[in-house]
Amino acid sequence: MMGAVKLGRVYDDPHDGTLRVLVDRLWPRGFHRDDPRVGRWLPNVAPSNELRRWYGHDPARFDEFARRYEQELSGGEQAAAFAELSGLVSARPVTLVTATREVGLSHLAVLGRLLDAAGSP
Repeated sequence: MMGAVKLGRVYDDPHDGTLRVLVDRLWPRGFHRDDPRVGRWLPNVAPSNELRRWYGHDPARFDEFARRYEQELSGGEQAAAFAELSGLVSARPVTLVTATREVGLSHLAVLGRLLDAAGSP
């Protein structure tokens, strides 16, 4: 059975007892490696630098970004990282976190949808 998946910003205080998984390729500025707002870091599940730069958080490009990102997640190190993330989510409630301001227009929205779909019968 899938655990619950929540989405949030890494800068938010942890308060719900879920495992917080940072899914950004870059470590957030101002954070120590032992910061309690990050429980695990899975940088390889994040979009490639090339895709991230192309997207630039332009809302008009989100649908194409999501399509390309899903394609990236289907192979290589990103597929392995997604499988690891899926395993974490199946074991317990998880909050995916990012430094991005617009969570709903970020890779978290894509990951959340994919994880929900993976848990559906």
